[in-house]
Amino acid sequence: MGKRHLLSIKDLSREDITLILDTAEGFKDVLKRDIKKVPTLRGKTVVNLFFEPSTRTRTSFELAAKRLSTDVINFSVSTSAVVKGESLIDTALTIQALGADFVVVRHSSSGVPHLLADKINASIINAGDGINEHPTQALLDAFTIREKKGRVEGLTIAIVGDILHSRVARSNIPCLTKLGARVRLIGPPTLVPDEFRADQVEIHYSMEEGLRDVDVVMMLRIQLERQDRGFFPTVNEYFRLWGLTSERIALARDDAIVMHPGPMNRGVEIDSAVADSSRSVILEQVTNGIAVRMAVLYLLGGKA
Repeated sequence: MGKRHLLSIKDLSREDITLILDTAEGFKDVLKRDIKKVPTLRGKTVVNLFFEPSTRTRTSFELAAKRLSTDVINFSVSTSAVVKGESLIDTALTIQALGADFVVVRHSSSGVPHLLADKINASIINAGDGINEHPTQALLDAFTIREKKGRVEGLTIAIVGDILHSRVARSNIPCLTKLGARVRLIGPPTLVPDEFRADQVEIHYSMEEGLRDVDVVMMLRIQLERQDRGFFPTVNEYFRLWGLTSERIALARDDAIVMHPGPMNRGVEIDSAVADSSRSVILEQVTNGIAVRMAVLYLLGGKA
């Protein structure tokens, strides 16, 4: 792949993305073995630097790193010197002094991974920065779609919900369009602004219009803490208009799959009957996340 960091999907070419997905296929086979560990990155150190709580993503990166035989340090920001006033850069330099080869960073402010990439020698992997991007989530989503559908090119994929504040959507849109998919964005006008409309991106404010004949439905988590800011009337009203129900998924293609980055708000963005149905690949996304993150570490480690 020839890159030191993974900061943004926008930095990756179609060929880069395909290489990551192809590499992840091999690592998924490793995860099916009785012994799920390979010595590929033995002697390397991965630091998980999470300024935001995220059990799901942090655990996925930790498992991916351990499957590659690296040493893993989970840096607990709540008990660190950052709370005492140490700057972000000082914290990063301290981590570099500990011998980190990779730093997986999540932060509530957009641009923090890019800042760290300019300041320290380790490879930086963006695990979510503000409302900017979450590149490995988009890669694992693309991997899951390709695995279930055999391809991404030519598919119609609906992304539903709070597009405006979603780093998952902001990584998925360029990832999926680079791979040749047509993307439909669905949600309230307040959460799906017209700025997202582009050559391969349509905008729909009606679920009934937007879901018709799609191959993939990707639901986004509604951040309930934003509910009091007037983006949508009430949680019940949101579900009535934009929730994914059995009736609405029937508008998609017969073999359409349902995705969600988690954690789900059942009864808010998705009905339990759909989340637990045979169409749902939500748990498979979790497994695929480990394989994709193994691939990213492997490729950034200069192994291909």
